[in-house]
Amino acid sequence: MTYILALDQGTSSSKATIFDRNGLALGRGQVEYDNIFPRDGWVEQVPEVLWDTSLAAAREALKVSGLRGLDLTCIGIANQRETALVWDRQTGESVYNAIIWQDRRTADRCEELTTHEIAEVINSITGLLIDPYFSATKVQWILENIAGVRERAESGDLCFGTVDTYLIWKLTKGASHVTDATNASRTLLYDIDSLMWSDQLLDFFGVPHSMLPTVHDSSALFGQVSGEYFGKEIPITGVAGDQQAALIGQACFSPGMTKITYGTGCFAMVNTGTNRLKSKHNLLTTIAYQLAGQPIYALEGSIFSAGVAIKWLRDNLGLIKTVEETEVIAQKTDDHVKGVVVVPAFTGLGAPYWAPDSRALIAGLTLDTTTNDIVTATLQSIGFQTADLIEAILADEAIVSELRVDGGMASNSWFCQFLSDILSLPVERPGDTETTILGAAMLAGLGSGMISELDEIAERWSLDSSYRPSIAIAKRDSMLGSWRSAVKRALLP
Repeated sequence: MTYILALDQGTSSSKATIFDRNGLALGRGQVEYDNIFPRDGWVEQVPEVLWDTSLAAAREALKVSGLRGLDLTCIGIANQRETALVWDRQTGESVYNAIIWQDRRTADRCEELTTHEIAEVINSITGLLIDPYFSATKVQWILENIAGVRERAESGDLCFGTVDTYLIWKLTKGASHVTDATNASRTLLYDIDSLMWSDQLLDFFGVPHSMLPTVHDSSALFGQVSGEYFGKEIPITGVAGDQQAALIGQACFSPGMTKITYGTGCFAMVNTGTNRLKSKHNLLTTIAYQLAGQPIYALEGSIFSAGVAIKWLRDNLGLIKTVEETEVIAQKTDDHVKGVVVVPAFTGLGAPYWAPDSRALIAGLTLDTTTNDIVTATLQSIGFQTADLIEAILADEAIVSELRVDGGMASNSWFCQFLSDILSLPVERPGDTETTILGAAMLAGLGSGMISELDEIAERWSLDSSYRPSIAIAKRDSMLGSWRSAVKRALLP
């Protein structure tokens, strides 16, 4: 037998799973860690923690599976996207903490750029909108604010990369400075038509070309892991940003197939095939995956606060002790939660609003409001945000033929039913909701030759539960009306 080690380096934890060639998970490892919040809207991580926890999770997965590194055929990596890291090419020492995708420190800079003529150029080249979410203004901030970094970068002494690039560099002990097309397409620096770094955008943001990794297909040879870590050299043969990896894991290979992942944030992605759609409703055009030099495109909408809002209920407010409690609470709380609406704009609002300066609020509080109302309204808010995304996707004339959900919140059956109700669409949950890490494994399998084609992956996808709309349209419209009224308040200066 041959086995795949898949890594999923996320916003709040590093995960690893050992899979066989059929996609069966044999052992899992996970190590959680805390993020750093230096100021309001700033969110950072210690790069070495991302590396240490990824390695620890991999070793735990091997231990649980009863296998050794010698049994591994290849490695796949999925990663939190847009997070920016800069490190010394010789020593590997980071010049600053990782500035993660949630960080809003460059909001003022991005606001200035939205009125600049470069805004349309950026959208045309990258398919993205100007927002602190993406990597370009993060690396620009590091270059301009950390003493001596600009000079070192101009001299060719520094590397820039997203988390996948950093992990590959560490795993190969500096032999490979590479990324894949999906991660490159999230930097605000990559031309998704010509499939090259854009010299025009590099010049505009002041990022030296020498800092950038080489871009590969999502299934390719990214480098050989040093034998120091697992007892032998192992090829890294699959890499994708976490949301694209989830699309692979959900086997959304035909235009119209849509996946929504509920992790720290929420990410809806619809496969548009070889057709690059230009959104008119503030969605993103991105590379879903790239194989044999052929990019497959997607429309994407991103919500910044999904699972993190539930974590906020537990860790900051103490309204719940476990995430699992939310399902029980929601089942016994009135659907209208007495008019309470939560807008979880803790780090701004993502698509389709793109309002980095908005902040969270709770509307409709009365003396009758209970903690259960707030908990349920927070769950509902994630469904409401998803409805905004799907409405924008449909308005862009994209087809939503099948809708599959995954991620931690997908295990909440009440939430899945609410989602179907509020979207007025069927919702499907797979047998394994850890589709991100599965997608990384499948890409690695393709890259190593263990899997011959995408159809093999599609055949392995299995349905766990299906949900169908069950509420009246008038009730749905009333709930969405209350939500959108609350959002207008959150958008006020």
